[in-house]
Amino acid sequence: MPPLFSRRVPVFAWLVLAACLTPPAHAQSSCSSDGRPHPVALVERFINADCRDCWSDTATPRPDRGDVALDWVLPGSQGEDAPLATVASRDGLKRLQSLSLALPTGSSSRTTPITPQGRLRVAHGLPVAGYIGASVQLQRPLAAGTPAPWTAWLALVETIPAGTEGSPVSRNLVRNLFLPLWDGRKQLSKEEYSGWLESRSMDIPAGTDLSRLSVVGWVQDAGGRVFAAAQSRCVPPR
Repeated sequence: MPPLFSRRVPVFAWLVLAACLTPPAHAQSSCSSDGRPHPVALVERFINADCRDCWSDTATPRPDRGDVALDWVLPGSQGEDAPLATVASRDGLKRLQSLSLALPTGSSSRTTPITPQGRLRVAHGLPVAGYIGASVQLQRPLAAGTPAPWTAWLALVETIPAGTEGSPVSRNLVRNLFLPLWDGRKQLSKEEYSGWLESRSMDIPAGTDLSRLSVVGWVQDAGGRVFAAAQSRCVPPR
């Protein structure tokens, strides 16, 4: 069963962001998507918080090699009394709306292929006082004619290994979400594209295992097609 959590006390977000994006050298050298293969598809699994058995369902779809999975737990009709209410987030409702999908009574899944037309970089720092600094950057422009505006999705996820927390599959449980909007209608020079960078401090829900955190990002056009994606990984210092 997913861990329980309660709200944390807010802190000065700008100070946390600065600290998170410049982690000390003795702790870890880098937590980014640098050097990682870029995903070829998004496998998104949606679970209604009312459905206790959906979390432990052995028939849960598994991603193919090269795919990245995301797990959204959605607020249910039982509110705070729902079996999975402690890890439910309204961010999943935003994702359902963007895909024109209805709230499932149990669980549902969707696989979205990724057409690699750009190059995305995601990164995060160290957790500080319940917050973590994260960033998403379009390093290579999308192809000409890609319908604008573009939406960059940056999800803070807790990776739950298969066989733990009652889950038969490995999960990337979405803990927080950032949605910057990029206006791709303006023609930019090659140098100007380096400025397509967004960073922010993201709240970490209490009960999250900090050692399991990473970020998953992707960019989609006005029609909902995904053109670039990336996931971070922490590399120990040498």
